[in-house]
Amino acid sequence: LAQKYDPQKEAELRTWIESVTGQQIGPDFQKGLKDGVILCELMNKLQPNAVRKINRSAQNWHQLENLSNFIKAMANYGMNPVDLFEANDLFESGNLTQVQVSLLALAGMAKTKGMQSGVDIGVKYSEKQQRNFDEAKMKAGQCVIGLQMGTNKCASQSGMTAYGTRRHLYDPKNQILPPMDHSTISLQMGTNKCASQVGMTAPGTRRHIYDAKMGTEKCDNSSMSLQMGSNQGANQSGQVFGLGRQIYDPKYCPQGSQGEVANAACDQSGDPPGYHYYLEEE
Repeated sequence: LAQKYDPQKEAELRTWIESVTGQQIGPDFQKGLKDGVILCELMNKLQPNAVRKINRSAQNWHQLENLSNFIKAMANYGMNPVDLFEANDLFESGNLTQVQVSLLALAGMAKTKGMQSGVDIGVKYSEKQQRNFDEAKMKAGQCVIGLQMGTNKCASQSGMTAYGTRRHLYDPKNQILPPMDHSTISLQMGTNKCASQVGMTAPGTRRHIYDAKMGTEKCDNSSMSLQMGSNQGANQSGQVFGLGRQIYDPKYCPQGSQGEVANAACDQSGDPPGYHYYLEEE
């Protein structure tokens, strides 16, 4: 607390008290105010008859009474209780920092109430400004959202398109054509610069898979690379759709061509005579 004591503020308080009361405090600030006489005179200058009785005796209890009357007068003057000091803070030098704070607050209260002095000291208190609004004004204020909730001052929907409409992506640095309409958006939304549908076929069309290293020829533009898979070794030889399939083994079937085997099978099955299978000539 002693380190917070400001000698410069003490000099300003000395000048202010001496200019208001017209009395000299002396070289020692604490001893000059210890008896409370000058402080009571100061309070009577700020507010007449604030301290009705001032004891000028040298006895300790008379001096303590003066200090107590001065503190009560400051409270009646409008000072905040937290800004007041106790009598022993000044009489026994218990807390001179609090005494200094109280006197500075008293100077600020005097300035607030219009007390004119030759010394500019103290901070003027803020004045209460009460406003009365009618009922219509109060209801209109309920629809207003303060800036504590955020702001949309810089927000804009310029260039935004309806959902489902076409969007054109472009980048001036890469020599992409500028937008033709307001549906264009910048590269921050993504790009399809390198995308291509070359070689893609409609769903259900035939696709030929080839590999240039293995000598597979490219038949048409619908070919695709081996990354999509390969059917190089697959074939549909011997497959029939919707017809009966005959399974045979040459070891157990009669020797001869497929036509002769079929004719033999027909004879054994009891088909009418004259009905035979014939091979298609090349």
